[in-house]
Amino acid sequence: MSQRDWIILVVTLVAIIAYGLYRSRTSRDLDGYFLCNNSVPWYMVLLSIMGTQASAITFLSAPGQAYTDGMRFVQYYFGLPIAMVVLCITFVPVFHRMKIYTAYEFLERRFDLKTRTLTSFLFLLQRGMSTGISISAPAIILSSLLGWNIFWTNIFMGGLLIIYTVTGGAKAVAYTQQLQLIIIFLGMGVAGYMVIHLLPPTVGLKEILHIGGRSGKLNIITSGVTKGRFNWSDRYNILSGVIGGFFLALSYFGTDQSQVGRYLTARSAGESRLGLLINGLVKIPMQFLILLLGVMVFAFYRYTKEPIFFNQSQLSVLAKSPFADSAALLQRKYDSLQTSKVLLMQRSRKEDLPALIESMENKKIEYKNTLKRWLGDSRVGGDNNDTNYIFLRFVIDYLPKGLIGLLVAVIFLAAWGSIAAALNSLASASIVDFHRRFAKQELSEEREYNLSRWYTFLWGIFCIVVAQLAYNIGNSLIEAVNVLGSLFYGVILGIFLVAFYFKKISGSSVFLSAIVVELGIILIYYLNQQGKVNIGFLWLNAIGAIGVILVSSLMNVLKLKKMT
Repeated sequence: MSQRDWIILVVTLVAIIAYGLYRSRTSRDLDGYFLCNNSVPWYMVLLSIMGTQASAITFLSAPGQAYTDGMRFVQYYFGLPIAMVVLCITFVPVFHRMKIYTAYEFLERRFDLKTRTLTSFLFLLQRGMSTGISISAPAIILSSLLGWNIFWTNIFMGGLLIIYTVTGGAKAVAYTQQLQLIIIFLGMGVAGYMVIHLLPPTVGLKEILHIGGRSGKLNIITSGVTKGRFNWSDRYNILSGVIGGFFLALSYFGTDQSQVGRYLTARSAGESRLGLLINGLVKIPMQFLILLLGVMVFAFYRYTKEPIFFNQSQLSVLAKSPFADSAALLQRKYDSLQTSKVLLMQRSRKEDLPALIESMENKKIEYKNTLKRWLGDSRVGGDNNDTNYIFLRFVIDYLPKGLIGLLVAVIFLAAWGSIAAALNSLASASIVDFHRRFAKQELSEEREYNLSRWYTFLWGIFCIVVAQLAYNIGNSLIEAVNVLGSLFYGVILGIFLVAFYFKKISGSSVFLSAIVVELGIILIYYLNQQGKVNIGFLWLNAIGAIGVILVSSLMNVLKLKKMT
């Protein structure tokens, strides 16, 4: 990056930290540190919810997802609005009425201590690991494309945000997320404008959509049906999006403390509801626009040379492998193809293009797949996952100086928004559900406040350590966050659904059923990895939730029969 880019990056990040510290003044107790003294208005609840949900992976991966697979990923969010309505009717009023710090306190009052402790433990396990991966994922991409050391990138990515999260708690998180989202939307809007600006003068949004449509990138709604049968392994379709997405969103926003903690800071249950409902309305259009940006980048590369592999560092890995000579020859063939394509797009009549371009695209895909196969060879040990590098590669190669620094800042801020909220929620569950609950002596408000800050700091260190270890995960790193969540979210949601809707089921029944179903979910995932079953990860959320309800109901019936 240029000196100007570095200045913009550093100034933006320092300004966010300073703003968070400035707005973080609260009472020195748990109400102030975790609930902002219930002083947050609905619009800040909305921005905080959105800032927590929209991680750096969203802004890095979503454009690349649309570039390679089209816009069908937007169906992932189709269950979200329905989940927001259910939350507002059931979860929100109960949580506010009980004046709790964590969602898991409710479970002790409804069931017993062991159920509360198990659920909070599952949350801490899942959220702690996924937050570490959330730090590592953008750090790996930045280090690869910009040549940064991955060790120091992880520390820089996670270390700076610990400062204002530890110091200011939930209030610092809420106010910085407000400013972060403004900068993020500004940066993505500028990137979208630059894509169109860099295209030939005769090419506008209409032509971009035409290219995207002909190439199958505008596949917003897909049925998931293949050869007359529904494909359960298809990850993104209308059915998995509405059903699986509903269970995932209901669990994430209703039982994950990183989100529950955001709307518990609201002035009232009504303001929490308003923030959640508007989030349900705006999330799908927002994700649609981010995916559309990927389609725009796809159209842009029709008029200019497209790299054979966007993660250019992997070409250096291949150059030192047994496939070095073959890769060099393949690169020359690919470069010749790209030169011919650009000339064709500039000189040929529009009616002559479709068939010729389709032929070139098929050849391009063949070359790319060959390269990926070589990178995936055990003798090479490369990373053949290219999707997450597409958008940032475009930013680095084509955006003017200054804007690169802004877009890199956007990646940092998106990561910080979700990670800061996660650290705050991990600390709240640790102090409220474990330390305070099991402490042998009563703690003063000042002592609880100081312990909360220490827990935030320690969880921050833990997540940075996970980020360093996650570097070795390799190709599955980006998807690991969503898959990891789906391993736990369904079971946690099932416990809460039993608590709200099945009043006769006891704590012991739901506790045992949660353990059994969780082991079953892990077994399904293992068999999925072995290729013995084919189930998209979104369905694990529905299986987990419904499984807990059914198994706990059965256990309760057997228990009652035994008693009689």
